Amino acid sequence: MRLKLLILALAFAMLANVANALPFRADAKTKRIPAGTKLKLQLIDPVSTIAGNEGDAFNAMLLEDQTSGTNIILPAGSVVRGSISKIKPIKRLSRGAVLYLDFDHIVTPNGRQLPLTMSVYNRANITLDGGLYTSKGYGEALKKNWVKTVEITKTVTQFGVDTGEDAFVGATFITTPICAIGGAFGGGAYLVGDSVIDLFRKGEDVILNKGTTLDVILSYPIDVPVN
Repeated sequence: MRLKLLILALAFAMLANVANALPFRADAKTKRIPAGTKLKLQLIDPVSTIAGNEGDAFNAMLLEDQTSGTNIILPAGSVVRGSISKIKPIKRLSRGAVLYLDFDHIVTPNGRQLPLTMSVYNRANITLDGGLYTSKGYGEALKKNWVKTVEITKTVTQFGVDTGEDAFVGATFITTPICAIGGAFGGGAYLVGDSVIDLFRKGEDVILNKGTTLDVILSYPIDVPVN
């Protein structure tokens, strides 16, 4: 009796394996999403270099239907799963953190998990090797300081113009150069002072909040089983 039950159990197990393997037969009907296809994802989970660690998993959602002809083969709302592949921590000299994301697979409507390889694109702050950053380093900090210095000088100079016009006729010839010189000194002091601080200041972390939209591009095609 026990032998018969064992045989029946093995038979059911073999049938289950065959059933699970059917969608992956060589002659299975599939639709291909080619390499180079651009997708739009929305993060379901927040990802950051502050709370995240290498290997931490995250989920994202496909925002647009992927179609073949008139057929939808991957509907909007399909879940993409990934993980943090690497983190470069913040450092002094205003060097910010760098976040690297790895997209593992996408879940099809019938529950299949299809492996995929894709990378983020169309963002201003992407390193040459695909990492996401917020602040680049001391050189970028100096550029920001210079922009702020020019802004201070212009604002103070304009204050001199406005004050002179409200005072009396010809007053702008006095107030404008005085304020311009003051603005130049003030902006220069800010440039020097903040540039020194930036030598010791740490850069910024990368924070991708829940709901953040990411533009990604497929590196290899995906063959999606269809029934």
